[in-house]
Amino acid sequence: MKAMVLAAGLGTRLRPLTDDRPKALVEVAGRTLLEITLSRLRTFGVHEVMINLHHFADMVAAYLKANDNFGMRIEISREDVLLDTGGGLKKAGNFFLDSSRHADEPFVMHNVDVISTIDLQRMVQFHTHHQALATLAVQDRKTSRYLLFDRELRLCGRRSGPDGKTDLVRPSPQTEALAFAGIHVISPRLIPMLVEEGAFSIVTSYLRLASEGEKIMAFRADEYYWRDLGRREDLKQAALDLERGLISSS
Repeated sequence: MKAMVLAAGLGTRLRPLTDDRPKALVEVAGRTLLEITLSRLRTFGVHEVMINLHHFADMVAAYLKANDNFGMRIEISREDVLLDTGGGLKKAGNFFLDSSRHADEPFVMHNVDVISTIDLQRMVQFHTHHQALATLAVQDRKTSRYLLFDRELRLCGRRSGPDGKTDLVRPSPQTEALAFAGIHVISPRLIPMLVEEGAFSIVTSYLRLASEGEKIMAFRADEYYWRDLGRREDLKQAALDLERGLISSS
């Protein structure tokens, strides 16, 4: 199985830790965010990984080489200008479009600054069972930006901002607002459908595709541990959670 790790961000919320290193090389309990992410992916059978880089890209490349790519086949997509999640995937898209017999196999896309115990194997099985174009790990928790799903767990809109502005792209008599966890399972057929140009959020594409009738599904991950590591206090809490055994150290 293949995966893409999103690691191009500037990590501004982690300053001064990111003044001299990329976010991907910030550590939790002595291990970098990149190592933690790659280790989890490898546990679920991922052996080929694309990593997008921008901030201190050469430092990450040297780190991977020094660690023998953690026993995986890893390629790098360098972004001279930040392309956001959708633009980053589109630039690296050929990595997931090959002519092998596994050409239709879904891949995982994972933010480097997210740590969780979400069962990726279950998520892939859910994605395959529903024949989805993309499946997003979501939770019932507070956030400033919600995605809206109908009773069948299909994406139908979003709600964001202090005024809770709602944008419905598909009609639904009832919706549930859920928080995205930064982990996706994606079918390779999505790649040619990314018609947006330049830097763009993949959520923009998801909403457009949902409006066109494509299946963008929610995988409920409420039962799993999850934490965004975008702030220094989150790093400290994650280190404590590792000590308490709430997160696997593998």
